[in-house]
Amino acid sequence: MIKKIVQNVFTSSQSLITKSDKPDYKVMVICITVAFSLTLIKYLGNFRFFVSSLNDFGFTTYAAQFEDWCTIHPNAAFNRLLWWVSNVIVFYIVPPFIIIKFIFKDSFSAYGLSIKGAFKDYKLYALMLLFMIPLVLYFSRTASFQDRYPFYDLQKGEPLFPNFILWELVYLLQFFALEFFFRGFMIHGTKQVFGFYSVFVMTIPYCMIHFGKPMPETIAAIVAGIVLGVLSLKSRSIWMGVAIHYSVAITMDLCSLYQKGVL
Repeated sequence: MIKKIVQNVFTSSQSLITKSDKPDYKVMVICITVAFSLTLIKYLGNFRFFVSSLNDFGFTTYAAQFEDWCTIHPNAAFNRLLWWVSNVIVFYIVPPFIIIKFIFKDSFSAYGLSIKGAFKDYKLYALMLLFMIPLVLYFSRTASFQDRYPFYDLQKGEPLFPNFILWELVYLLQFFALEFFFRGFMIHGTKQVFGFYSVFVMTIPYCMIHFGKPMPETIAAIVAGIVLGVLSLKSRSIWMGVAIHYSVAITMDLCSLYQKGVL
């Protein structure tokens, strides 16, 4: 079954490759945009780098206020996460949207946002989810997993609402942004040159954003990146990828809280 799916996607995607003796500037723009977006997330997403930058430009008052908001404010832990995830969402979505709309002048549906056919392969996604859940349950018992998840570390006795619930809602938007960036913008924007291999080109930076997380998760990201990439290429949609990615993530968070005795 898997071999047949791969063969079908390979055949159909290879037919999309355009033969030309001229450089493909579209692919160049996409690759450069990906590199810049990931760089800005890495640095600006770190609130200490942002504080330092404000000080360097002479905005010392704002730097002090922002640092207090991220360190001594009663909701400092939540604020730091909110700052990081805001950068992720902005740089995963805004630069690609601007480029697609004003430079490429393409339809957003051509980059995985089409609803048509999005749920056609739901059985494959359900099978992937059934495979992932036992792994999450197993690894949630490890110390490295519990140290990392959930990103908003609910304290014992702290209610789920408002901070944890609000975080999980923002987390959902982050997964939409991530899937659009990697499985939408990258794959569907480069498939006319790389065809089926656009999936593997995308998998490299996707794996690298997991560096610093537990090693089993980083290795799993390689497999998940390829599978979700192939399915996005097949369905021309990212929506089921968003659903399964978020389902696994919220399961990870809840399992970690349960193992810690918070739930």
